[in-house]
Amino acid sequence: MKAHPILFPLLMTVTVNAWPALAQDKGSVEPQALPPLANPKDPKIGAKQLFARKLLPAALPPKAIGSYNKGCLAGGAQMPMNGDTWQVMRPSRNRYWGYPDMVALVKRLSVKAHKDAGWPGILVGDIAQPRGGPALSGHASHQIGLDADIWLTPMPDHLLSRQDREEMSAKMMVREDRLDVDPNAWTQQHWMVLRDAAEEPSVQRIFVNAAIKKALCREAKGDRAWLAKIRPWYGHDYHFHIRIRCPSGSKDCHGQPDQGGGEGCKPSELAYWFKDQIIHPKPEKEPPKPSRGITLAQLPPACRSVLNAPDAKP
Repeated sequence: MKAHPILFPLLMTVTVNAWPALAQDKGSVEPQALPPLANPKDPKIGAKQLFARKLLPAALPPKAIGSYNKGCLAGGAQMPMNGDTWQVMRPSRNRYWGYPDMVALVKRLSVKAHKDAGWPGILVGDIAQPRGGPALSGHASHQIGLDADIWLTPMPDHLLSRQDREEMSAKMMVREDRLDVDPNAWTQQHWMVLRDAAEEPSVQRIFVNAAIKKALCREAKGDRAWLAKIRPWYGHDYHFHIRIRCPSGSKDCHGQPDQGGGEGCKPSELAYWFKDQIIHPKPEKEPPKPSRGITLAQLPPACRSVLNAPDAKP
């Protein structure tokens, strides 16, 4: 399968989801451009409205600015739509951009997983918007190009159509009772792919559903040091979330400390995630009110320059 970059210049208007952007949420085969803002300089406008309307990266040197959930991305690199061992999903979201190191890692992981685990190839979910920043839906993080979602569904043996990329559902990995993985979906190859991702030196954390962490603790063989990087988090039952540390050249990037505490496999460390109120949360009495989110002024000052910079050449 030959790699060829495709830029989809339209964005889909999407609704806010309280969970991380779910792999099974459909995109749009014929997305519509977001309408112009009546007053884009209004200081009360949510930054997500401004960054979502930027269809190309800023023509600036690569920098991750701010924190994973409050920042932006300069000089973003595009994840090509297709490679021999990867395909990008949900292109209508226009979130296939990242810090160059992250894009290189995803490509490298796809090759390594194919070689080590016999994985056909990876399906790439959201990385970041062209200039990072808050998204209209789905994520609190993914703002500085150092987060990437990888589907736990292996890549099919053919080039997916545009409709497939937007509407194909990822496979649920977690059993219906939420207490363990689904043996009809989960395979030995899955933990090997996660191991390959965690063994990347720049990776600090990988977020998965607690049932997946439980399965990894039970099944992982050999050197298990990489398990320390795999952490349970809400959702993440269709995909896993890779987070890398701040690059050395991004002095304005504010990351997290390296993950410590051993494998994280003790029953006491996993018990919280299997409490009934966690796996079966009570519905809210009233739906949350829509929020405009953080404003441009609440982001690092350098994000204003990123937002106003000229477009990089496609």
